[in-house]
Amino acid sequence: MDAEERLARGLGDRERLVRAVKAFAPGCEQEEHDRAQILAWLGRADCPDVSTRRNDVAHLTASAWVVSPDRSRVLMAYHRIYDTWAWLGGHADGDFDLARVAMREVGEESGLAHARLASPEPVSLEVLCVNGHVKRGVYVSSHLHLNVTYLVEADPAEPVRPKPDENKAVRWFEKDEVLGHVTEPWMVRWVYPKLLGRM
Repeated sequence: MDAEERLARGLGDRERLVRAVKAFAPGCEQEEHDRAQILAWLGRADCPDVSTRRNDVAHLTASAWVVSPDRSRVLMAYHRIYDTWAWLGGHADGDFDLARVAMREVGEESGLAHARLASPEPVSLEVLCVNGHVKRGVYVSSHLHLNVTYLVEADPAEPVRPKPDENKAVRWFEKDEVLGHVTEPWMVRWVYPKLLGRM
């Protein structure tokens, strides 16, 4: 694929993402406000590319809420920077196909090879505040993650493994155990309960 084809594909992926975010029906006030913010950032022509970390104020991320086929369990990773159990996911790094980003992150962070999207449409939207931190020996200033979350199914019998530079462990939790293992108050109040309800 040459540069022109990559650019055309990227523009198409961006347009599809904008359509998906516009079509998303917010389930709560948090999603109404955050959906508006994500669309505003996607529509800005006066800032660095929102799909890359070169935009050090706000950039796109994708998360995966990985559940068992019977919807009784959730796969989480113990995140090194946040020091808590968390969903899987990561930075778009130039890719506006956030469903593809979410699936890539599932494979990288858990080792799962046979996970699948339960739906190609987002299951939730969030604007997440990330405090300043050190990553790979370099200070990263506080910024926003413009996050799109996808529901992903996987078999709990499939082996999992951590990604040592990002997480300490990966494991399945019963649905009613999840919130008791998370230490980020905002996630416990606003994000994970709605995802548990949408399983």
